[in-house]
Amino acid sequence: MLKKRSIFLYPLSLLYGLVTDTRNFLFNSGIIKSVEFGIPVICVGNITAGGTGKTPHTEYLIDLLQNKFNVAVLSRGYKRRSSGFQLAFRTSTINDIGDEPWQISRKFPDITVAVDGNRIRGAKRIIGMKPETGVIIMDDGYQHRSLTPGLSILLTDYNRPMTRDHLLPYGNLRESLHNTNRADIIIISKSPENISPMQKRILAREIRKAPYQSLYFTSIKYQNPVPVFNDLKNDRNEFDLAKTQDCGIVLVTGIANPDPLLEFLKTRFGEIEHLRFEDHHFFTSEDIEKINFILKNLKSAAGYVFTTEKDAARLRGFTNIAEPLRSLFYYIPVGVNFLNNDKEEFDNLIINYVRKNKRNNRVSERKRHS
Repeated sequence: MLKKRSIFLYPLSLLYGLVTDTRNFLFNSGIIKSVEFGIPVICVGNITAGGTGKTPHTEYLIDLLQNKFNVAVLSRGYKRRSSGFQLAFRTSTINDIGDEPWQISRKFPDITVAVDGNRIRGAKRIIGMKPETGVIIMDDGYQHRSLTPGLSILLTDYNRPMTRDHLLPYGNLRESLHNTNRADIIIISKSPENISPMQKRILAREIRKAPYQSLYFTSIKYQNPVPVFNDLKNDRNEFDLAKTQDCGIVLVTGIANPDPLLEFLKTRFGEIEHLRFEDHHFFTSEDIEKINFILKNLKSAAGYVFTTEKDAARLRGFTNIAEPLRSLFYYIPVGVNFLNNDKEEFDNLIINYVRKNKRNNRVSERKRHS
């Protein structure tokens, strides 16, 4: 659901739109130059602030490409406590590179993961340090106009589509809807598995994609919960979601939109207490105490703490959590599932782009001649 905000913010959103439209005009007209690189660059982003599923889709692309090409991921590293360019190492922490890049680097140890708020500098450093790099995936880079990607993937949440939103600060849009024309692929994420053909047609009409754009629907694929701490020792000991009788959970989230996860868990657990924090929340000792207090007061015979994969990265910093509480923390890995049997088409589109574009050529005729 979209948050209702004060109507007094609406004039500010008009001003914000004027500023962002002017900036985009300067890039589109060539007054402000944009840099292209000599290798394929795939951008995964949105025009909606937060919670569209960029990280799972980025991980999908990594999984698709890593066995065929040398993959690098370039991110801003939101809320990290370092500055400038940082390359992810095995010893890197979330303070060094941010929670999402840390998560990606741990799940895909054979790829290059780097963070830099300056995407041009970041890409140059990656290519200079890793000349074998065959493709750069730019996470959350749709508004970074200074670097021109060869393929842009734009995400919008089924539950809060960009077409029904408003510009910041009255709404959640980072830029006006007409700027979706920069995307080569539009993905409506977090769609229900049983979405009807009528619902798809309605949303497709709202999106009003151009002829050169491809439109796909994806859903969230929740996997069995994994221990937050023990999996670092390769002892995954997954929690079987099919066996949840007499279990209660404390759901701890620090993500932009935890509602789909909450709804998923409600179908499996009779007792859920939800502790909701702001996106990228850095947990404190007081938070852990509050979690433990709520857990002890659950009415169910057995209680567990569930969280998201991104939150687990920040919770792992608490090395002093004692047993039995420590072993009760689980995170739920998520993936994406392409609906309508579109997976093969999407996969081929991505692989063919990377394979054919030795240089960072634009994929659509519209962009070559704009």
